[in-house]
Amino acid sequence: MKFLQLFGWKQASNIDCLNGGCKGIVGGVNIWRLISLQVYFGENMHSWYGEERPRWLGPLPYDYPKYLTGELPGDYGFDIAGLSEDPVAFQKYFNFEILHARWAMLASLGALVPEILDIFGAFHFTEPIWWRVGYSKLKGDTLDYLGIPGLHLAGSQGVIVIAICQAILMVGPEYARYCGIEALEPLGIYLPGDINYPGGVLFDPLNLSKDAAAFEELKVKEIKNGRLAMVAWLGFYSQAALTGKGPVQNLLDHISDPFHNNFLSLLNSS
Repeated sequence: MKFLQLFGWKQASNIDCLNGGCKGIVGGVNIWRLISLQVYFGENMHSWYGEERPRWLGPLPYDYPKYLTGELPGDYGFDIAGLSEDPVAFQKYFNFEILHARWAMLASLGALVPEILDIFGAFHFTEPIWWRVGYSKLKGDTLDYLGIPGLHLAGSQGVIVIAICQAILMVGPEYARYCGIEALEPLGIYLPGDINYPGGVLFDPLNLSKDAAAFEELKVKEIKNGRLAMVAWLGFYSQAALTGKGPVQNLLDHISDPFHNNFLSLLNSS
C-alpha cells in the first residue's frame, strides 16, 4: 500500500466515471493506474508522479494543494485559483488542457513550417504568413497544399465549402470525445485506451504505448510541450499585432539586430 501514499488518499469521487465506468476505483484513486505506474517505474516513479515529483516552485517552501496528488501527467502542484479542488472539474479541465495543447502544437507547425520553407526558398506559398492565410482565402486566392502547384485539396474551394468539410471531418472525433470512445464500437472501431489516449492503429500507429514506462514519460513530455505551444501562441498573436510579420521573420529580425528589434523597442515605437 506504500505506493498509494505517493499519490495521497482522498475521498471517493466520480472523477474516473467520466470516461465510462468506475472499475478499479477505490477512494477516488485509480488503483490499476497506480499499480502499473509502480510496477513499470519502480524506484524511479517519483521522477514525474507522486509526492516526489517536481513542483512549480522547485525547492522553495509552499503549501501545495493536497488534492493534487501527482496522478496525472504534468501535475506540478500549481492551482493558485483552486480550480481543481472539485475532482470532476479537475478531470474536465485536464481533458480540455490536453485537447488545446495538441491543437496548439499542430497549429505551431502550421504557422512555422510554411514560413520557414518560403523564406529559405524550399517552397513558394501564395501566402506563407499564418495570420494572412484566412484573409488571402477570403480574397479568393487559390492555396496550394504544401506549396506544390496544382495540389489544392480544399484550397481551391470557397470558404463555405471548406467550413463544411471541416465540420464533417470533426464530427467523428468530437462525438467520440463527448460520448467516450466506446461510442465508436457500433461502427466497428475498437480502441484500447481512454478518452485522452485512445491508442490503437488510428491514434498510435507507431505503437509508442507498448512500453508502459516510456509511455508515461511521453505523456509528461506531451503536456509540457503542449503548454509551451499554448504560451507560444500568445507570442504569435502579439507579434502579428505589433509587427505585421510572421514569427520566423520576427526571430530573424531580432537575431540580426537584437538591440533595436525587440519587444520594448516595438512598444516604444507603436
